[in-house]
Amino acid sequence: MLELRPNCECCDKDLPPNSSEAVICTFECTFCSSCAESVLQHQCPNCGGNLVQRPIRPESLLAKNPASTKRILKQGGCVTLNS
Repeated sequence: MLELRPNCECCDKDLPPNSSEAVICTFECTFCSSCAESVLQHQCPNCGGNLVQRPIRPESLLAKNPASTKRILKQGGCVTLNS
């Protein structure tokens, strides 16, 4: 089951479980769509995989299967990969 991490690893923007702005890689590294597009060019800086929109867990299932509250932030933020 997806963790549904609460923030962007680059800019620390809040990404609640119902956010349509959250993108993830296969390892669930989580970023906002703005950082994914403008900084990362839709490629995970951790594993090199592609970033896709994170699915939204229905509200009715969040009580039994809550989203993660552990915030992960890359020290120093993210850097453009095409530099």
